[in-house]
Amino acid sequence: MSLTVTLATARRVLEQLRGDRRTIALLLLVPCVLMTLLRWVFENQPDVFDRVGLQLLGIFPFVTMFLVTSVAMLRERTTGTLERLLTTPLAKLDLLLGYALAFGVAALAQAALASALALGLLGLDPTGSVALVLLLAVANALLGMALGLLVSAFAQTEFQAVQFLPAVVLPQFLLCGLIAPRDQMADVLDALSAGLPMTYAVDGMTQLGHTSSLSGDLLRDLVAIALGGVAALALAAATLRRRTA
Repeated sequence: MSLTVTLATARRVLEQLRGDRRTIALLLLVPCVLMTLLRWVFENQPDVFDRVGLQLLGIFPFVTMFLVTSVAMLRERTTGTLERLLTTPLAKLDLLLGYALAFGVAALAQAALASALALGLLGLDPTGSVALVLLLAVANALLGMALGLLVSAFAQTEFQAVQFLPAVVLPQFLLCGLIAPRDQMADVLDALSAGLPMTYAVDGMTQLGHTSSLSGDLLRDLVAIALGGVAALALAAATLRRRTA
């Protein structure tokens, strides 16, 4: 692994993102628009907005980063860029960490903008600190990025990459505890939800709705999110095949 190569990869990815205005709009503006719509939906129910809005503040970055990353990495595969890179001394870890660093910068910008809007103009009022809300939002975005890198290996076209959104994300959305409390689900669904990363993304934001410190449950959620991201990156690395020139 080379720090110089990793940073060079991250810089290349960031330059590609900067030139794609639609992707920038998807990353930065769509979560803000969705949070604003949600605020209007619960205009007369501020308590509901505080609860649901905080949970969705963790889900929106997860979903958008999953979508953007899966398509971006698929383009690298289908255009031959990835294959050419893997004929060089570039290590697979350099490539994935470079992507993770680049999209980590994007995730930080996305989470900061959405959180600033929600906590400021929209009046979202969590019990937890703003720093913890931002930390969890960024962690969720990075988790979505890692899963996006992983699923890109199983798609042949951008359309197929988009199809993974309902296949991978929607089941987690239904089972994460946002629609119905997990303890009220069938036992098999409750057990299944315990193995899904979005469950901990939502649970962590829920914890911030009634605690102002880094509690044991919140720390557990952060560790679970981090482990899920690392596992996804490790599996993504296994899908990269180096070829000789």
